Amino acid sequence: MPVLFRWMALASLASCIVAATGSFVRADDADDGKLRIIAFGAHPDDVEFRLGGCAAKWAALGHHVKFVSVTNGDIGHWNMAGGPLAIRRTKEVHEAAKRLGIVTEVLDIHDGEIMPTLEYRKVIARLIRDWQADVVLTHRPYDYHPDHRNCGLLVRDAAFMIKVPFYVPDTPPVKKNTVFLYFPDGFTKPYPFDADIAVSIDDVFDKKLHAVDALESQVYEGGALGSEETLIQRKVADPVARKEVLRASWERRDGGTANRYRDVLIEWYGEEAGTAVKFAEAFEVCEYGHRPNKAELKKLFPFFGE
Repeated sequence: MPVLFRWMALASLASCIVAATGSFVRADDADDGKLRIIAFGAHPDDVEFRLGGCAAKWAALGHHVKFVSVTNGDIGHWNMAGGPLAIRRTKEVHEAAKRLGIVTEVLDIHDGEIMPTLEYRKVIARLIRDWQADVVLTHRPYDYHPDHRNCGLLVRDAAFMIKVPFYVPDTPPVKKNTVFLYFPDGFTKPYPFDADIAVSIDDVFDKKLHAVDALESQVYEGGALGSEETLIQRKVADPVARKEVLRASWERRDGGTANRYRDVLIEWYGEEAGTAVKFAEAFEVCEYGHRPNKAELKKLFPFFGE
């Protein structure tokens, strides 16, 4: 088959797949001068937990942020599963997105079943290209959870392909030098997370907390590893007390990030301001994709002033 006709056949097939799944949402205003950020988490909560603060900051400045859950989270609860749980968790992340001022999408892949296949890599590539992303964030491929690892692999393996014209030709290649970044984790083999940038989220901590509060099945009921005892410990029945428990938990979590990467905060904010940061989110530049210098990172994270 001549190359042109083969390309047209592939494009037609890809278009049929897109129409059948309905999962690809094209970006609007891709050339409006604002940053375009897309983040991939394995489950409906992963990106909200790791990026909620920065997402709120980008959104407040008018930049475009999209969260994608690569699975529907349908086994991520100790007392319910299947379609009802997938519907519930999708509603939760949509409410969280509304509170952050961003958009979100949940793919119809079963929880616990992400594999680094060609099919799923194409799904990820299309999403990045449709969004015309300046920045892509995801898990490192060394995490404890197979979904986290494989999500990270899929995104990393799409990094080069998003610029290749005849790969998923139903979507236009990215026009930018897309930067890929990793979320932090505590694993050390084959190598530990190494923060290239840390961002204070003190000014949006309450907004992040409000977004995380929407993820009731996870933060209050304990997700896959919860129990009846979890409901008691987290005071689920008391709408005021449970938020106090949630706040204390996230003060420890994002406060721990600030303390762990205090030297990086000081590097970016200076001694006095960096030392004063209470809560932070941190990220590592992936070697795949464009490797930004510090000046470029400042443009992608426009939160540091002059």
